[in-house]
Amino acid sequence: MLTYTLDKDKGHLSRELYKALKNDIEEGKLERGEKLPSKRTFARNCSVSTITVQNAYDQLVSEGYITAVEKKGYYVSDSVVKKKAKISYYVEEDQEASIVELPDLSNNRVNVDNFPFSIWSRIMRKTMMEKQHLLLSPMKTEGVYELRRAISHHLSSFRGMAVSPSQIIVGAGTEYLYSLIIQLLGRDKLYAIEDPGYMKLEKIYEANGVKSIKVKLDEKGLSLSSLEKSSADIAHISPNHHYPTGITMPLDRRYEILSWASKRDERYIIEDDYDSEFRVSRNPVPTLYTLDTSGSVIYMNTFSKSLASTVRISYMVLPEDLSDRFQEKYSFYSSTVSSFEQYTLASFIEEGFFEKHINRMRLYYIRQRQAVLSFLSSSLIKDKCSVIENDSGLHFILRLNTTHSDKEVKELLSQEGIKISALSDYSNSPAVCHDFIINYSNLDMEAFERALDILSERI
Repeated sequence: MLTYTLDKDKGHLSRELYKALKNDIEEGKLERGEKLPSKRTFARNCSVSTITVQNAYDQLVSEGYITAVEKKGYYVSDSVVKKKAKISYYVEEDQEASIVELPDLSNNRVNVDNFPFSIWSRIMRKTMMEKQHLLLSPMKTEGVYELRRAISHHLSSFRGMAVSPSQIIVGAGTEYLYSLIIQLLGRDKLYAIEDPGYMKLEKIYEANGVKSIKVKLDEKGLSLSSLEKSSADIAHISPNHHYPTGITMPLDRRYEILSWASKRDERYIIEDDYDSEFRVSRNPVPTLYTLDTSGSVIYMNTFSKSLASTVRISYMVLPEDLSDRFQEKYSFYSSTVSSFEQYTLASFIEEGFFEKHINRMRLYYIRQRQAVLSFLSSSLIKDKCSVIENDSGLHFILRLNTTHSDKEVKELLSQEGIKISALSDYSNSPAVCHDFIINYSNLDMEAFERALDILSERI
């Protein structure tokens, strides 16, 4: 009977199970063609959830270590090459790497277990061999043309956006791009940010010497009446999947916000489309950029959400007039992303691997979401809570029926070694409901189950 004893204190049990299986396959302890236990049986043997086993199996399938046969199960791949014996060296343990963080139910980082390492490393080697002369050549401020062209094609096929590569600026993370936008639009502008919303934005604008104002949301997203009252020049919003509320702005509100921008020169909308690839059950809503006819929208996205949080490559699409202004005033800047990373990512997209990765991850997140919601519906706390979600993005809101304050709930779970964030943490307004953020992209299922048990007993 195949079984492993996993250290639950480490968290990321699927990662631990994946590594254990991978090691046994490479060492020949699990032979080629050998049938693996069913997910349910294996989960019971290892004292973990079925989703933990599913995640481990999915990653092994993606890397070619095992194969899934419909209605039969999982088998060790016939093509696996046994690993050679390694020479051992003493390496001093990285103190930072050894720090064990508390499980965080609201952690919105993607699951690193699903990163396509084998494909990425192969493309990196290919890039090093085929583009040696380009890797040491100067780059344009906006980034290498191959990556901007690849992004342009991706936006066209996935988001219906007609964008020239010349309008795309590549940068090392959205925070860097925010600073470029501030320089481009001017430090005399007033920036409207969502309330509740991404708390870091206020600090970023403050650090760059510009003023920002918080604008309330309603059930459709950013409130138009509140925006008009704010006297803001720039609206910084996430209409396609707002974090943390999960609101997707409907078409009528999108046109209203666009109309607001068109009524005055030098009014702009910064559209942050950070996780649009992972809408799971509805057709993608057109971006504000696509609907815009007045050149008022700056579109932004990042690969940190679709690939990994450590892939610090983001991009923005400027309206043509702003693109011209950028070239005129700021073309002297050096690109902040290495050419090696840019060429690698360009090939990853152009060869179809990015689309395959997105499709695989979308399926993974659908399964993850279904498993989480299914478990929640059968848990002891089901009558004391409700789920608020709109089938988009990678999180939902868990509303608790309790007299305890948000602070008390967080302290209760913290005492048990579990972190959680409330919607009230993202706003200065008093909380009306007890809404808590559950992100299932990187959810520690064991911690989630333990949290629900604690809440069912104590609230």
